[in-house]
Amino acid sequence: MSAEETVNDIGDFDKLSELHDKASHAVELLKAMANEWRLMILCQLSEGEKTVSELQDILGLSQSALSQHLAVLRREKIVKSRKHAQSVSYSLAGDDAPKVMNTLHEVFCETQGEKK
Repeated sequence: MSAEETVNDIGDFDKLSELHDKASHAVELLKAMANEWRLMILCQLSEGEKTVSELQDILGLSQSALSQHLAVLRREKIVKSRKHAQSVSYSLAGDDAPKVMNTLHEVFCETQGEKK
């Protein structure tokens, strides 16, 4: 085996390793999103920041159920929270979740009245 072949193998290994890392990240992101209620929460947040009360009113979830779903999304760093006065607001976090949600929102979240 020549030195050039070894360098190419190492380059291929680095690319494969990077691809594997990205695939693992995508799997974790999609696993956390793979719940109807969490997707509906994320659809709402893709339209902008919402308080817990607003999300409860829109989705009709109990405070306990909503908190559990938000905890999963926070743990995976898909949403971030911001406290102000007596309420907590949530918004999409990072770069990846908003990109995925923009695509999903276009395809699945728009209602008939919103479609162009």
